[in-house]
Amino acid sequence: MIDLTFNNDKTYSSTDDILFDASQVLLAEAKALQACAARLEQHAASRQGYERAIQLMFKALDAGGKVVVTGVGKSGKIGEKIVATMLSTGTSATFLHPVEALHGDLGVVQANDVVLALSFSGNTEELLALVPSIKHRQVPMIGLGGHSKSKLAKECEAWLDGYVADEAGGLILPAPTSSTTLALALGDALALSLAKLRSFSTDGFALNHPGGSLGRRLLLKVSDRMMAPSMAGSVSSRASLDVVIMEMTRHPKASGVVVVETNPNDLMTLTPPSSTTSSENDDDDDDLNGQVLGVITSGDIQRILKSSGKDGGIFNIRAADIMTRDPITCFESTLALDALHLMTDKSPTDESLPLLPVISKRGQWQGVVTLKDLQELF
Repeated sequence: MIDLTFNNDKTYSSTDDILFDASQVLLAEAKALQACAARLEQHAASRQGYERAIQLMFKALDAGGKVVVTGVGKSGKIGEKIVATMLSTGTSATFLHPVEALHGDLGVVQANDVVLALSFSGNTEELLALVPSIKHRQVPMIGLGGHSKSKLAKECEAWLDGYVADEAGGLILPAPTSSTTLALALGDALALSLAKLRSFSTDGFALNHPGGSLGRRLLLKVSDRMMAPSMAGSVSSRASLDVVIMEMTRHPKASGVVVVETNPNDLMTLTPPSSTTSSENDDDDDDLNGQVLGVITSGDIQRILKSSGKDGGIFNIRAADIMTRDPITCFESTLALDALHLMTDKSPTDESLPLLPVISKRGQWQGVVTLKDLQELF
């Protein structure tokens, strides 16, 4: 229960009243969105306005232009968010403040552009002052607001229906609430409609968000995170246990050592290493780093020490005796996220694989990628 002290002129008598009021605000804004959606499906004027707006925007973008969004006050803030959404989804867009536009910034509007002007009343003086200059440039204007018979609506080639019957605050607090929520939602709809028309995909979204989670998931490859052979431990299959331990100690960040052979006679009866993931674009230039025979982790050493320590047989142990043969591997072109799934989902045991050897298309060792490194990314 929220502990609140109410003043004598309180509006609420209990915390339940606060929560009820909050739910009513959300329901009021949701109602405005539903009403607009219904008009888009059923009312000819709303349908024609949206269709024409998309046509004008698509034509501008196809000609190498951009969407210039403008508005003042709360509408300006919504306009900035619409621009951000458009840029994320592959639409070239910019925000133009109407006051700054009148003092030189109007030069951002070019011949192939289209202007999207936001004003709920449709009578915002700052926006109306821009109209002559925009028309002089023969740039089409699209309006988004709540009054289709307003001065701005009459100057626009397309009008987006952002009408709301009431703001969520009602007459007591008539601040822009439902109207700005609806304008923002219509901006999202425009951005997504344009993205689909222009075949903008999740790959394109990732390219615009290389630092974000989706960008890393769709773009980052193993080659971007792998350790080169010089930074990762490796031994021959004939290496003694003490050599294996020393190599592992020298390269602690690799989370293990890779057993590699370059002499075909050393391959014994082992089969070439396999990979669950491949790519046609994998580099064909193989470094002569040898073929991956197996992987040895600290867990492998602990197990062999426990089983062989009593009879002193540890001095006769070789890498081939304790390595995991024919290990799971990946290519440099494998997506880092796919490599992580290989280490966590494809492990032959219930435990995740601490490292994954990276090989070329011909099976030559190129380096390693570690579970710890990838987990930090995702």
